[in-house]
Formats: sequence, structure tokens, C-alpha cells
Amino acid sequence: MKLNIFDSHAHYDDGDFNEDREQVIKEIQEAGVVGVLNCGSTIEGARMSLKLAEKYDIFYAAVGIHPEHADQLDEAVFEEIKAMAKHQKVKAIGEIGLDYYWEENPPREVQQSTFRKQMALAEELGLPVVIHDREAHEDTLKIIKEFPKVKGVLHCFSGSVEFAKQCLKEGYYLGITGVVTFKNAKKIVEVVKEVPMDRLLVETDCPYMAPTPYRGKRNRSDYILYILEEMANIKGVTVEEMCDKTRENIGDLLNLQL
Repeated sequence: MKLNIFDSHAHYDDGDFNEDREQVIKEIQEAGVVGVLNCGSTIEGARMSLKLAEKYDIFYAAVGIHPEHADQLDEAVFEEIKAMAKHQKVKAIGEIGLDYYWEENPPREVQQSTFRKQMALAEELGLPVVIHDREAHEDTLKIIKEFPKVKGVLHCFSGSVEFAKQCLKEGYYLGITGVVTFKNAKKIVEVVKEVPMDRLLVETDCPYMAPTPYRGKRNRSDYILYILEEMANIKGVTVEEMCDKTRENIGDLLNLQL
């Protein structure tokens, strides 16, 4: 089955694609992928995301500093991100947010400060945000609420139905990954069941988070088909309907004509 797929979160700048990046991008286009939002996590990743967006028509870039690297956001890096964000193919500030899972991450107050600075930049430039939230639901929501004019997506959503509803109330979309295909994925299945279709996005987070039957292997955008099939099954709609709706949703968020 060939669908017009938009991958709302990918990392083709990752070293896992260094050997065959061009070939993989050619193959995903042949498989029906019509759009990819490549998200920077470091300043190098942001630069590479922009290069990919300039090279390939189907690629768009998000630029930002991931919470794991929150201590890298000095004045020079901030100004470079701001300059990149004015490029016509940069459609969001991201991947930004909070990650309290790894103890070796920068201190929470550093993460929060970096998050707020990038939220303020998104507000200033009128761009949406791509938010990473791991084990930090309460503080993530608190900071989202401080910037009511900013909209975006909670990428790789991992919260409860209740938290999902709070995020929807703030005007956010939820990004659904291959986790929804895993046998033990009860929580995210409940979220997909409860959340309206016009608030769901579909993403790979490739090269990570490959869906069943590729779990544990390198992920890529055409594997979204398996995520769409699972989401369609949960919602009781066709795969085509789910694909079309999620593509329409990412178009609305990024202000793209798809």
C-alpha cells in the first residue's frame, strides 16, 4: 500500500545514516513519503537539518537545543539558531524541552532556562515548537502555560490521558511513535483512543523507536505505515484516512500547503 506520508519528527542528521543517507532518502520517497520534519538536537544537528531541507524538497527543518545539551545554549549558539530560524524551510523551533530521566543531563534549572529562552524565541518569530518531555510532565506543562501564544507538538508523547487532555487544552498536538505498536503499550493506546484525530501527528523519531516488526533496528520514515495501521485500528478508521488526517494536521501546525 502506497500512502502520502509525512514524518513529523526525524533525525536524518544522525550518524546512523552516514553510510547510506542519500540512498535511504531516495527509497523513502519511492515508498510514498512526501514530507519529513528533521529536528535538530544540537547546534550541529540544527545546521545539518537545514542543509537537508535545502537539498531535498520533501525535507523541512526544526532548529533548537535538546534538553540533554541545554548547557550548550550560550549567546553565540542562540543567535545562530535565531538566524537559521528565519530561513524559509525552517518551520519550527525544536527539539526543545525537559528530560529528567537521565541523571547525567544538565541540572533541571539549566534545562528550564534553555527551554524558556527557546519558547520565547518561538513566540518572537511566530513559529511552532517541537517539545521533548521525558519524566517532566508537570514542569513541561507549567512552562507551556507561560507562553500561551506558542503552539506545537509534544513529540513522542508518553503521558497519561489526563496529561494529554491538558496539553490539548493549551492547543498542542501529540506525536505518536512506533511505541504504539509494542505489545505493552497500553498507556499510549488509551491516549490515541481518547484524543481527537485532528490533534494527532505521526512520527518515526528515526533512527530510534522503530515500530514492530522492526523493533530494535534502525528506523526510517516509510516504517510509519505500521504506526498508521495501529492508530487506524485503534480509531476504527482506514489507514488512508489516518494518513490523510495526520498529514493535514502537520500541514496546519507548520503552515504548509500539503
